[in-house]
Amino acid sequence: MAPLNSNSSEIMHGGSNYSGHEKCPFYLLFQYETTLDLGLRGFLYFLALAYCFIGLSAITDRFFRCMETVVKQSRAVEEIDPTTNTKVIRNKKVWNYAVADIALLAFGTSFPQISLATIDAIRNIGELYAGGLGPGTLVGSAAFDLFPIHAVCVVVPKAGELKKIADIGVWLVGLFWSFWAYIWLYIILKVWTPNVITLWEALFTVVQYGLLLMHAYAQDKRWPFVSLPMKRDERPEDWVPEETPPCRKGDVEPHMYTGIHEGDEVRNRNIVDIYSAHSGNEGIAYHNLLNTGVDEFSSEQSLDDNIPKKDDLASIWKRQFIDAVTLETAESRKLNSPSLSLAKAFWKLLIAPWRLLFAFVPPYQIAHGWIAFLFSLAFIAGIAYVVTKLTDLISCVTGIHPYIIALTALAAGTSWPDLVASKIAAERQITADSAIANITCSNSVNIYVGIGVPWLINTTYNYFAYKEPLRIENVGGLSFSLLMFFATSVGCIVVLVFRRLTLGAELGGPRHWAWITSIYFMMLWLIFVTLSSLRVSGAT
Repeated sequence: MAPLNSNSSEIMHGGSNYSGHEKCPFYLLFQYETTLDLGLRGFLYFLALAYCFIGLSAITDRFFRCMETVVKQSRAVEEIDPTTNTKVIRNKKVWNYAVADIALLAFGTSFPQISLATIDAIRNIGELYAGGLGPGTLVGSAAFDLFPIHAVCVVVPKAGELKKIADIGVWLVGLFWSFWAYIWLYIILKVWTPNVITLWEALFTVVQYGLLLMHAYAQDKRWPFVSLPMKRDERPEDWVPEETPPCRKGDVEPHMYTGIHEGDEVRNRNIVDIYSAHSGNEGIAYHNLLNTGVDEFSSEQSLDDNIPKKDDLASIWKRQFIDAVTLETAESRKLNSPSLSLAKAFWKLLIAPWRLLFAFVPPYQIAHGWIAFLFSLAFIAGIAYVVTKLTDLISCVTGIHPYIIALTALAAGTSWPDLVASKIAAERQITADSAIANITCSNSVNIYVGIGVPWLINTTYNYFAYKEPLRIENVGGLSFSLLMFFATSVGCIVVLVFRRLTLGAELGGPRHWAWITSIYFMMLWLIFVTLSSLRVSGAT
């Protein structure tokens, strides 16, 4: 892949250095690309960008399975049974789920945007101006999360079915930090130090992510003085309603097995299991491992006794490569329609290169899923790097401002896994906690980490190299987008609260009201995108 030279930063800052009448000298793979018509090149680059988003969706599916294993990690704890007064060993969850949602799940679903923004910052390091690709993607992603994902989730439940947030306190904490994140960003961009970011502003932006984690944990534990005195609704032990008979001892649980022998349609059920581990019961741990023959652990059993052997792990890893090149799956054989079978085969063929590449990710049964977790993040970062190159080229050959591309195409593409995960959670979970609360947490992570870390990298370098703050290009467009997002997000939250007060739940309800709410959310997103894009276009 041919690297873009220093002029690429000019493309990022100006967005119009190359008009449709000038030749764009940069290329992605071959120099021959520069001889093609600019319109054809733009079309091909957009196709490549869409294919990268397919890759992000595929690796995110594997990443979610890693996350499920990480979150389910337990440790043996000795307790005294109050009834029998005897010692009992119980397997308790290592992770607090409120913290896991923010530190692992929200961070993981936001990692495509975070890595893209970080790469954009690293390639602009040493320059006095920060690139606009990262902030544009993250603000656009926040809008996509809040509006289209809510629009999908509200109509997903069956007609008349109501799903509400069980722990409204934790949601309000996440909502507060989400709103404050965008207020804070506007303050440092337009009030305290207009058009520049200092080292201390960037540092405190990142520190607030830690404050969010501590506040969420305090709210979950109901610490006095720092938590809202709000009652948590009782949650059933079976957080996700059963769709199949429960596994008996000695059986292999379907959702843990489908990642290797089933196709994408069945494997997508994995996503909800990450969000379903929120029952709050810290009693006996239930952990399912592939091919171990043991699904349910009693209070005297230890997780370490049931970790797959090396031979089993080798066969699992080998199976990943076999499945990557195998187009026929269990559910595709059940399809009676030739057209559906053909479409399924085409999709498998299209995604096969990604599946083969991601088969190199180690099985998530190793080290409680942490190794596969890190490998998945590395692959996501690699795809994000290619996306930044494609964005430069699209801006170069079409003349579209890169901020507009980031606000629309990049934001929607990198947020697509979020939409799929929230949709499945809204379908299968009894409550709306994960489908909605994860959105607000992701938006907070977008600012505190996704924008804070890249700015911290650039401001630190500039502070020691030049003794100068970091200048923000297109600060007018960015600040306008923040104001528009804040205004439209208020409209979104007001409707959610209104639904809670009138219907008793945020999601579902009578079908016509669900569709009206969905259309309203989509209109808010279109208003945000349209006005923000027009503001940038008018400024240039």
